[in-house]
Amino acid sequence: MPLQARSITMPNSIWQVEVDRASSAEWSQILDLFCDANIYQSAAYGGVRWGEGNLSRLVLKRDGEVLGVAQFRIIRPTPLRFGMAYLRWGPLWERRCHPIDPEVPLRLAVAIEDEYVKKRKLFVCILPNAFAGSPRAEVFESAFDKFSRETYEPTETYRTFLMDITPPLDELRNRLDKKWRNQLTRSERNSLTIVSGSESREFQAFCEIYSQMRNRKAFETTVDVDEFARIQDTLSESQRMLVLICMDKGIPVAGLVASAMGDSAIYLLGATSDAGLNSKGAYLLQWTLICWLKSRGIKWYDLGGIDPEGNPGVYHFKRGLSGMDICQIRSYAASESAVSSRMVKTALALKRTFRASLRPLNLVRSLRQPAETR
Repeated sequence: MPLQARSITMPNSIWQVEVDRASSAEWSQILDLFCDANIYQSAAYGGVRWGEGNLSRLVLKRDGEVLGVAQFRIIRPTPLRFGMAYLRWGPLWERRCHPIDPEVPLRLAVAIEDEYVKKRKLFVCILPNAFAGSPRAEVFESAFDKFSRETYEPTETYRTFLMDITPPLDELRNRLDKKWRNQLTRSERNSLTIVSGSESREFQAFCEIYSQMRNRKAFETTVDVDEFARIQDTLSESQRMLVLICMDKGIPVAGLVASAMGDSAIYLLGATSDAGLNSKGAYLLQWTLICWLKSRGIKWYDLGGIDPEGNPGVYHFKRGLSGMDICQIRSYAASESAVSSRMVKTALALKRTFRASLRPLNLVRSLRQPAETR
């Protein structure tokens, strides 16, 4: 951990803040307490993607009970006291079987500012796990009103289709776009079978399908499926991603990977093999996943991001599931260090320039892709 682990008592003595005291195993157990838990706040994701030594974990307690948590990525390019603390899809404060307490995110905001802005002199960037107009977003925006709102281009905002999957299955099926529902019916008549699991063998089967698709389409992507495979191996049993493989006469032809934590699920990866282009297996996979999520008590299904202009084929495929077209609220930031602020803003500007240079090429490639991919 970046600094020595410690415990801090907040002005009201019943509140305590623990910084960098939770081990990876303890963090995994803590995450299972929260309805708003997600894979991006898991110890496995942080450890594999960013390295355990680059993580900082904050735990908020009241009378010894954990009520809020946040796992940051710490970026310090030099030994000097400047850099960035990045929080992705956090903090978490919605405890299972607890009513939402607006004081918890307020206390989290104070603790985050004290630890990372004032004490460590970092530029803090928070990408909340909240969608515009939702009750969670309202609570977050009120609690973090002292933080500044980051301004991004529309293409940098996480936009997705969010499905409420609490209604009965027959109602969900009737809500599907008619053409999408017809394709699902066709796939059900194709004698396809679905194999599911969360072990290395299922993930390896998906990787082979994904590799065929990459070779066929040669598209640009920041997704590293091998990294996701390492994350899967590291995740605790209760937090492992679900892998679904569609089989046609015993041959894997399509697959998807999804994460279900708390009360929500996220579609992470999807692929169709060369042999599966006409099987319509992607439709059967999505419907099978929805049925499985309902059986687990999951309430919301995030279809994993959409880009109507940059990837129209995937956009139309996901739109057929009739979810809500919704955007994540903008990032929040805070800093008392001019050096940290300048470093982060320069890096973000360079990143945007690079992505903009790739966009025309990616658009041409995406127009050649059939809808039921990725």
